[in-house]
Amino acid sequence: GITPVELHLDARAAAIIDGVPAAPQDFDTEFLDYILAVKVVDSVEEAIAHILAHSTHHSEAIVTENDANAEKFVNGVDSAAVYVNVSTRFTDGGEFGLGCEMGISTQKLHARGPMGLPELTTYKYIVSGDGQIRQP
Repeated sequence: GITPVELHLDARAAAIIDGVPAAPQDFDTEFLDYILAVKVVDSVEEAIAHILAHSTHHSEAIVTENDANAEKFVNGVDSAAVYVNVSTRFTDGGEFGLGCEMGISTQKLHARGPMGLPELTTYKYIVSGDGQIRQP
């Protein structure tokens, strides 16, 4: 059967669809379940501000037919993967061509997003010589 999704709604969303009232912490919670917190906003700028305040910086998506809003969204959110009219379920090492996904990172350095084996390795430089110096 189909697993129902529990919706935690702000007041404006509750006027449109059925669910339970959202608590303030719902927008900062990673539920790890079939639960979705929903907030209605008036503009792409307000959506970006909400995301910047509450995001894990993992994956964000916008569904729009407006190219200018899509560009504002892509440039305005700071996440490892940003989608326009595409499911965020594509955030996966295999989908990104990294092979087997070993982990995920929302950091900016060194790896960000899905991580394969190369992202979990580091470099070691070995330089040998017989007295060379670097010229100015």
